[in-house]
Amino acid sequence: MSRSQSSLRASRLLLPIPRDRRTRRFAQLLFGLALYGVAMGLQVRGALGVDPWNVLHEGIARLTGMSFGSVIIAVSVVVLLLWIPLRQRPGIGTLGNATLVGIGADLTLRLIPPTDALAARIPMMLVGILITGVAAAIYIGAGLGPGPRDGLMTGLHARGFGSIRLIRTCIELAVLVTGYLLGGGLGVGTVLFALTIGPVIQLVLPWVAVDAVDVRRRAEQTETPA
Repeated sequence: MSRSQSSLRASRLLLPIPRDRRTRRFAQLLFGLALYGVAMGLQVRGALGVDPWNVLHEGIARLTGMSFGSVIIAVSVVVLLLWIPLRQRPGIGTLGNATLVGIGADLTLRLIPPTDALAARIPMMLVGILITGVAAAIYIGAGLGPGPRDGLMTGLHARGFGSIRLIRTCIELAVLVTGYLLGGGLGVGTVLFALTIGPVIQLVLPWVAVDAVDVRRRAEQTETPA
């Protein structure tokens, strides 16, 4: 490719990317949140350790006597307050996170009965963790507002505190240790979740972010033979 062709390609890519992708964004958001709920249900049925945030919720509930649901709401509010210095803004995805994820988890738990067989529980745990990372990337990539905890991750990343992988892993490990010290239970699935969720999100996010997809499509359309 000649220098003039490269310059032409670059100038085209600098043109404003159309942002009116409402149908695509909403569909991706709904799918990602529902899939996230399915992943949570699979992890629960795996019964080999919940995710670090639920270890924290369990520990706080035991310490304070609050109900599990009340603790989840309270922690979400506290995390949202941490958005303020990071200049993060909530969106419809932030609100949807509190509803659609629960619906997806409930449906999964109704469809998949509990089992004592490790041959079934181990795959459910592993698939649940993998799908959680993929689902988080899908709904974050819709650009309609991340959930409280994912927004903390993206906010720290935007402020230059490190890569998505590093920040998410540090957050999950910090939450895990805190929850355990407060009396929350954990298992092998908890540790695997804390160590792998960040890398999975970072790997998948560039392929499902709406604007990133637009950039790749425009790059392919403007590519000319050398």
